[in-house]
Amino acid sequence: MLVGVVSDTHDDLERARRAVAHFEGAGCETVVHCGDVVAPFTAAVFESDAFDFHAVRGNNDGEWVLRDAIEAFGTYHGESAELTLGGTDFAVYHGTSGTLVDALVSCGDYDYVLHGHTHERGHDVVDGTQRVNPGGLPFSGGDDRYHVATIDTESGDVAFADLDD
Repeated sequence: MLVGVVSDTHDDLERARRAVAHFEGAGCETVVHCGDVVAPFTAAVFESDAFDFHAVRGNNDGEWVLRDAIEAFGTYHGESAELTLGGTDFAVYHGTSGTLVDALVSCGDYDYVLHGHTHERGHDVVDGTQRVNPGGLPFSGGDDRYHVATIDTESGDVAFADLDD
């Protein structure tokens, strides 16, 4: 199964649309948003017949109607999620607390821990658990380009795509 991972779209409709097009073109069956969608009009961009959509709340997701907007076509998990996709266990959390991200990684219960918040893409493996941050909107201290990630649950491969090309 191919899983798309995105975070920190912050109402940038053009980049959100690029992310959806990338995930559809890659053949992702599921897309996970690690938070900071921000507003319902951005969430609506992720409605697709090509994939199932899951999202967690980010620290900038203050609009309570965001839950309703996502639930109209996907699953809104609130603060965090535990998902089993393609026989693979995922923890999803925005990443506001680095301590909590580290605890999810080190507990050993998950194959992947997905998070965002820092706007800096990253991938590392700790005792068999893969931590993946797809990145986010470019800003000082984070990435200078917008990226998303895909995870192949069969091979374990994690790939990043630069959507600012």
